[in-house]
Amino acid sequence: MADAFIFPGQGSQFSGMAKKLYESNPFVKNLFEQANDILGFRISDIMFTGSDEDLKQTSVTQPAIFLHSVAAFKTLQDAKPDMVAGHSLGEFSALVANRVLSFEDALRLVFIRANAMQKACEQHPSTMAVVLALTDEKVEELCAAVQSETGEVVVPANYNCPGQLVISGTIKGIEIACERMKAAGAKRAMVLPVGGAFHSPLMLPAKEELAATIEITTFYQPSCPIYQNVLAKAVTDTTEIKKNLIDQLTGAVRWTQSVQAMIEKGATKFTEVGPGKVLQGLVQKINKEMVVNGVS
Repeated sequence: MADAFIFPGQGSQFSGMAKKLYESNPFVKNLFEQANDILGFRISDIMFTGSDEDLKQTSVTQPAIFLHSVAAFKTLQDAKPDMVAGHSLGEFSALVANRVLSFEDALRLVFIRANAMQKACEQHPSTMAVVLALTDEKVEELCAAVQSETGEVVVPANYNCPGQLVISGTIKGIEIACERMKAAGAKRAMVLPVGGAFHSPLMLPAKEELAATIEITTFYQPSCPIYQNVLAKAVTDTTEIKKNLIDQLTGAVRWTQSVQAMIEKGATKFTEVGPGKVLQGLVQKINKEMVVNGVS
């Protein structure tokens, strides 16, 4: 039996996030003020009173979710994860939880990542779409066919759970792919309200920018393995952790495979730490026998 701690990614934000935690816990309040100083603006104010539109800005969303997740984890005084994982952005929160990154360094990396991704989105108009009720293999096959025939970028981006896969690419490529997915029997193939093709080759400029900072950041030996998105297996070597964190920007989030790998290594309980309950739902869709709970 093993306890797995999992951390959410972009999309879990909401107005008022972590406000109660901030007001009730002096340690969390101090952590937020430290974050405001590091970022150079009061992200806490945007989290507590900002509009949904304010919170959708990638340069705000990512540090906000990271801050909420780490603050929630640090209130768990007896938490000793046997393994950790994070969905996309959540990988940085997981690396604080298993002591690979300091809070300060991780927050700086998240902010650099967010701004680099925002710039990449502006350079290449692009989007993502969710595909429901097709096998992963069929989605992969159709994406490859669209790319081959049109020259447009279309790739699998988020393997969320069986029957739910998010694809990423150029606007034209995604539109064509969605029509192909529906024709192949998808229950749904719907373009998402995002302004960029995350986890696709279109994020290459952001990958290069993030890599330069990751290479000069200190990564410590982990207290437990992290199951990283691009490999979906346990990693403890810091050099490999760095490489996988960089590759994640243009590679797929293999969440289904990561959760399955954690279960194979003995995970019986999954605790989602941070805003929302998205990952709890995905874990139960991957394996309904798992015990799931959340800390926010």
